Amino acid sequence: MAKQQSAAGHARATGTYGWLAVGVLSVSGASIFIRLADAPSLAIAALRMLIASAVVAGGALLLARDGLRRLTRDDVKWLAVSGLFLAAHFAAWITSLDYTSVASSVLLVTTTPIFTAVGSVVFLRERVSGAMAVAIALTMAGGFLLALDNSGGERHLLGDALALLGAVAVAGYWMVGRKVRGHIGILPYVAVVYPVAALTLLAVAMMFQTPIAGLPASAYGWIALAALLPQVVGHSLLNWSLAHVPPIVVTIAVRGETVVATLLAIPILGEVPGWTVVPGGALLLAGALLAIRDERATG
Repeated sequence: MAKQQSAAGHARATGTYGWLAVGVLSVSGASIFIRLADAPSLAIAALRMLIASAVVAGGALLLARDGLRRLTRDDVKWLAVSGLFLAAHFAAWITSLDYTSVASSVLLVTTTPIFTAVGSVVFLRERVSGAMAVAIALTMAGGFLLALDNSGGERHLLGDALALLGAVAVAGYWMVGRKVRGHIGILPYVAVVYPVAALTLLAVAMMFQTPIAGLPASAYGWIALAALLPQVVGHSLLNWSLAHVPPIVVTIAVRGETVVATLLAIPILGEVPGWTVVPGGALLLAGALLAIRDERATG
């Protein structure tokens, strides 16, 4: 009986990390789609979230009406906070891509494990083990090594600062998600969070008089792709995983986006990294695997 329960638990854990990997791969194309859209940053952010909101809201109304009705006033408050964090993340990070390379921007925006580790200890009272600290250090070392050859003219102070701001904001997003995802289903969760982020970004775009209409058809196509794959599929799977693993594990896994996005930028955008992509990517992978192993051993 114990063996059967152990096997079932192992299967569930394997499935969780499998879907987490799919989520990471899905979000890895976001920076490429954003660059190809070649549109104002706030317009991309707002339209991406508006399209994603329409999709998940429709899904929730069809499949999760009971879950929506069970949301309490306190739940809605925290979901709104999560949406505001998500809006801040996209506004900062997408704008950073106007000033720096894909590799540099994704590197800096995925420094989230540092901020998540601090926030998990301070706000969620979750322990960060020695092995997890080593995993964070490995992923950070791999990320900085990966970006060494991208530290020249393309890396501007404003772009770096915006990407880091995006990392802080998304850390808050993941931590709030961890707080509420234990008792709120994924569809009710994203059906509130995504629209809050979309309306916030739309208001900011209007405040700065950013054109939303009249963009080239190709821009709308790339934005729609960014909404459907990285957002609806990728972010939703990452949010789903928060009900099963700590947010720090999710943020370390997302470090893999740095490698995938950097590799995709080579043939698509012509941004060729140096030799550091191999050892840097190896360190990122080692950190992610160590974090997963530690979480499974202590969870």
